[in-house]
Amino acid sequence: WEYINTTILKDAPLVSVSAVTMEGIPELLGLIENLVTQVEEKPTFGQARLPIDRVFTISGFGTVVTGTLWSGQLKQGETVELMPIKKLVRIRTLQVHNQKTDTAYAGQRVAVNLQGIEVSDIKRGYLLATPAYLTPSYRVDTRLRLLSSSKRTLKNWNRVRFHLGTDETLGRVVLLDRDELQPGDETFVQIVLEKPVVAYKGDRFVIRYYSPVTTIGGGIIIDGNAPKQKRYKEEVLDQLAIKEEGSLYDVVLYELESNSQELMTIDELSKLTGSNREQLKQELQQLVEDEKAILIKDQVYISAYALDAVNARIVETLDKYHQKYPMRSGYPREDMRSRYFKKINAKDFNLVLKQLEENGTISSRNNQLMLPGWIAQPGDREKESVEKIKHIMEEQMFTPPGIDELSSISGLGEDNFNELLAYMIEVGLLVKINQDTVFSSHAIEEGKKKLTDYFEQEKELSLATARDILKTTRKYALPLVEYYDRIRFTRRVGDMRVKL
Repeated sequence: WEYINTTILKDAPLVSVSAVTMEGIPELLGLIENLVTQVEEKPTFGQARLPIDRVFTISGFGTVVTGTLWSGQLKQGETVELMPIKKLVRIRTLQVHNQKTDTAYAGQRVAVNLQGIEVSDIKRGYLLATPAYLTPSYRVDTRLRLLSSSKRTLKNWNRVRFHLGTDETLGRVVLLDRDELQPGDETFVQIVLEKPVVAYKGDRFVIRYYSPVTTIGGGIIIDGNAPKQKRYKEEVLDQLAIKEEGSLYDVVLYELESNSQELMTIDELSKLTGSNREQLKQELQQLVEDEKAILIKDQVYISAYALDAVNARIVETLDKYHQKYPMRSGYPREDMRSRYFKKINAKDFNLVLKQLEENGTISSRNNQLMLPGWIAQPGDREKESVEKIKHIMEEQMFTPPGIDELSSISGLGEDNFNELLAYMIEVGLLVKINQDTVFSSHAIEEGKKKLTDYFEQEKELSLATARDILKTTRKYALPLVEYYDRIRFTRRVGDMRVKL
């Protein structure tokens, strides 16, 4: 009793037994049966994880691995991922307690006959998992407790042996709120590993001194794929506390808000929170009802905070853009995404924009984004230039000035003229038919009328005839009839044109 009084067994029931007289055995069996009913059952649903403790080959079967299935199920014929090398392998057969089975469940000892991999490619410590479920990492955030029996303290950046599942690797301890951890104390720690490990929130681990190899402590994984953490930062400690102790509601909300430029799926949240899909669906539904999360599409969410942040960035960008470029109808949609929201793919970004449009904070048209009610228009000086250009284009309908000449006529600087030209093309005053030539939209329509009248009498049109009908030169007639071909008003047949 004195020995176990200082261990985790201090409150365990004691039963006196005799293997000779069998005294106390019935009581022991009864106690064990009672305790079995209190053991939390391993989750047989969700993603599969099997840490490998042995690997060998059997003649006629090939590669076999064994281990205890931590969660989920393994099924004969399915494909799993071998971690941390991220190699897909197929399950040929399964055995549980030397009996063949089609399905193995969490908590069972399993032998897995793998297809598509050699024994030499697998090591003890590797893990079989549902594909695309886990991510190898060189950093894990943890709560670590140093055993009270440890004869040494643990200092920042001490080298340790890290044991997780069946894996062992070396790493360095980063104490996030102190320089030294005393025996019996615990704290938040980031462990920087010398090779990648595959960890999941809630996994338990053990550490030993690098030398001599003595067990000194252990703890629980808080983040199995952690970013580099700064020491003595209150916000870092607060985040870890939320991840460790907060309700699932709080943890999910935190993950959604901390990934403010990403849409998150239920599967991604499952990895981050260590919770199963059904639990997450309930909490996400409550978050949506509380207006703290938005369902963007099936099983894809963004927090209200993140959506507000996206909206604020877009509105601020559009406001500045409209002021700088008053003659542009809007900001190119894809440019907005690639410049400010690279982590959101184009399809999901469109869904976010749709949500913002429904909220009334932005508008969109022809793949352009603008503030509600925005209408592109030139300033007073530019309006004068528009009238000058319209006048000369009407006078020289089928012999229009070149773009360089129009620039001189406008009286504007190069950049401002280019903006004006783009505006006049966009609003339909001008039509650009090639790199160097624009016609007025009136000229384009007038030309079509003249050629339509001609085609009522004739079936074919030569370039020379088009030139004469339009009273222009070959320099202008050729690009104009080629433009008519492109818009499918006419079609070239040899050297002639026919009307479509």
